[in-house]
Amino acid sequence: MRKKKNRFSGIGGQAVLEGIMMKNQDTYAVAVRLPEGKIEVKKDEYLSHADTKWKKLPFIRGVFAFADSLILGMRALNISAEYYAAEEEEETTADKVGEKLFGDGAEKVLTTATMLFSFVVAIALFVVLPYFLAGAIAKVVANDSLLALFEGLLRLAIFLIYIVLITAMKDIRRVYQYHGAEHKCINCIEHGRILDVKNVKKSSRFHKRCGTSFLLFVMLISMILFFFIRVDQVFLRLLLRLAMIPVIAGISFEIIRLAGKSDNIFVNILSAPGMWLQRLTTKEPDEDMIEVAIAAVESVFDWKTYLMETFDFDVDAYLALQDDEEEAYADPDIEEAEEEAEPAYADAQDADDSAEAEEAAEPEEMQETTEGAKEQAGKEAKETGSRGSQKKGGRSGSRRNKNRKNR
Repeated sequence: MRKKKNRFSGIGGQAVLEGIMMKNQDTYAVAVRLPEGKIEVKKDEYLSHADTKWKKLPFIRGVFAFADSLILGMRALNISAEYYAAEEEEETTADKVGEKLFGDGAEKVLTTATMLFSFVVAIALFVVLPYFLAGAIAKVVANDSLLALFEGLLRLAIFLIYIVLITAMKDIRRVYQYHGAEHKCINCIEHGRILDVKNVKKSSRFHKRCGTSFLLFVMLISMILFFFIRVDQVFLRLLLRLAMIPVIAGISFEIIRLAGKSDNIFVNILSAPGMWLQRLTTKEPDEDMIEVAIAAVESVFDWKTYLMETFDFDVDAYLALQDDEEEAYADPDIEEAEEEAEPAYADAQDADDSAEAEEAAEPEEMQETTEGAKEQAGKEAKETGSRGSQKKGGRSGSRRNKNRKNR
């Protein structure tokens, strides 16, 4: 099977509440496991806020990709939450106030407010807090370069502590399991395997294009940029850090994009810290979670065509061949012939054993007759056993061929 060097599938996604969101180009799908066990899939289109020409410009496209991921991610979370909101017995006070103030647009307003609030908290936690903590030791450490480095290390430490703390939450751990299922499905496809539960389970839960790796690159790149770019006034320093967020996001996006499309020593070393961090943000999923992830992938991505174009692997032909082999394996004529051959072979063996026992007790003049009976019985046993072996040989040969072809 010929493999291309570029196995980039172009699909991506994220974990949501009891489910997975998968996106391919302008189409996305949210698959959720409902409380009763059924998988519900909602498919829709998402049109980027960026013009087509901006999407092609390096570094600039990363800014829009970052914004789109935030918007689509929040939308997917809301979709997954809607399935479980129906389980609530009564409407909350916040829901009543929202409907009264904004009518049918209450949900959209709430989504926007939630996203803005999350953004403000993230800025406060990962930008403002490290800056003031580093400034607290300015009287002790007079070197600006060391202060900038200390600020970057504090930002990275806060980020890692935050991830470790939320991992202890039960609900977040399930989200991390779905996160692992998302990665496993993409890895399964990009390694040329049939997308089923068995193959997904064997695939890695770590992926170079993961959002966790992206955030880690954001932390590291901000540390480097702020080390070299400095201003004196406190207000301008904070303003600079906010203004540099799109720039940092653009650079980080290009690194992640390069990692997803390349496979060499340099890229592997560059991706190693993010892959390590995914040990915290992804967990091994169960089979139910994998089924949800597969449903999300199949809603937006024709993985059979991808395997054919990328690996020259015709999935339908392969599965049809397997079905033919299974039918031949279960052929009733073969089974009946084997059942008939085995007792005949056993009877012949018994006759052979009896002849040997009688030979020892017979007088010398009867041994010639007994020897002839023994020889005849042995010949029948070999002929019957040969026919059974030929039947079984064809069967085991089919199984060996199947194992060689099995992926």
